[in-house]
Amino acid sequence: MSGIGEVVSVNANLDAQQIRALAASFERHDLYALSADAAAGALSVFGSPGTGRRRLVFRLADGSGDGFAIADISPDQPRTSSETALRDAALAPLAQALRNHRRSAELDQLRARIDADRESLLQRLGRHTLRDRIVGEDGGLRDTMRQANAVAGSDTTVLLLGATGTGKEVIARSIHDRSSRAEAPFIRVNCGAIPAELIDSELFGHEKGSFTGAIRHRRGWFERADGGTLFLDEIGELPLPAQVRLLRVLQDHTFQRVGGEQEIRSDVRIVAATHRDLVAMVSQGQFRADLWYRIAIFPIRIPRLADRADDIAELAQHIARRVARRLGLPEVLPSDADMVMLRHYDWPGNVREMMAVIERAAILGDGRELALARALGFNMPTTVAGEAEIARPMCAEPLDDDAADWMSLDEAMCQHIIAALRHCRGRVHGPGGAAQLLDINPSTLRARLRKHGLAAGDYR
Repeated sequence: MSGIGEVVSVNANLDAQQIRALAASFERHDLYALSADAAAGALSVFGSPGTGRRRLVFRLADGSGDGFAIADISPDQPRTSSETALRDAALAPLAQALRNHRRSAELDQLRARIDADRESLLQRLGRHTLRDRIVGEDGGLRDTMRQANAVAGSDTTVLLLGATGTGKEVIARSIHDRSSRAEAPFIRVNCGAIPAELIDSELFGHEKGSFTGAIRHRRGWFERADGGTLFLDEIGELPLPAQVRLLRVLQDHTFQRVGGEQEIRSDVRIVAATHRDLVAMVSQGQFRADLWYRIAIFPIRIPRLADRADDIAELAQHIARRVARRLGLPEVLPSDADMVMLRHYDWPGNVREMMAVIERAAILGDGRELALARALGFNMPTTVAGEAEIARPMCAEPLDDDAADWMSLDEAMCQHIIAALRHCRGRVHGPGGAAQLLDINPSTLRARLRKHGLAAGDYR
């Protein structure tokens, strides 16, 4: 196209309404008027009356997508500086509008991609939403949730105490979701999984070249959680030197990256959790007393699943539905016989163990049933109707001394375990538990309970 002066192109897509709006903008400057054909993307010509100059607007395509090009046509006379300035003034609003439109289109694409990723994540997790209702909040977790709701609205540091698998992260997320920081990040850090030599780098970040292997600048978890909540899981596993540096951040709300000199402010709400006895660790010199006082401002204790017997049925059904969605299996819920079995089991691994057991039962049942007896390791007899009976002791109650000579070894072992469970009131592991009393590994004792058809809960 000879005679074309300059071509200005910005990659974007405009609809008819946007093009008409741009035409109106040009008309307000008394410069040009767009033809109606431009709305359809066809070649259009618009001119400035009395000047003989014309300008072309046409759709173009290149490697980065569709766009519009504007070409000045001035074959007969050179362009003066004032004309160039006039041209630039005319192009400026169009160019900005096109850039804004492209950015808006890119944001729409990112939102669609995020929505797709979110749906994929929910499907893998077997959930309908990321903020599932907490099973037991009106039952065995009533006191726990009452405390969580009371502290959620403040920035007070919270310490969650409970055995492994009781759902400490679920409670931590609940506190975050009910706080003013709900739209900001929630970041979980497992303090026990970080090598001691990398703790500072993980928590506070590092500068490029600050140590061997630091090939780039890295933001730590405190920076990434800025404005939100940092969940320090298993905080009792932090070594003492790291406890000192963490204490300073909690006190001053500032830190430095490894190898850096700049003080960085931290606006983070801390929720910590542990399954360990921090008070005993303080007395043994394994945990700093000043850090304990700093994180234990509002402690919340989460009960074991065995202490939430009324929640087991609802929780089992909830997990079974999630497992079915995640594995793509038909939804099969626990039967009444299954429920009795679940209530009689001690659940040393708490909710996490129940999730593993029900998933194993769903796989073993192949979508037709939940094979809970097999998943738990019980050798269950069946009734005439074919349903599993409730696990019962496969040995008699302890006999008197005169009959003791006639007992088999298995019967003697069974009675000895029963006596230990009665003495410990059904407690299997931990201080004062039957495993400690019998000087046996808790896992081994639980295996023998299953072998003999015993339920620790029957002896509480």
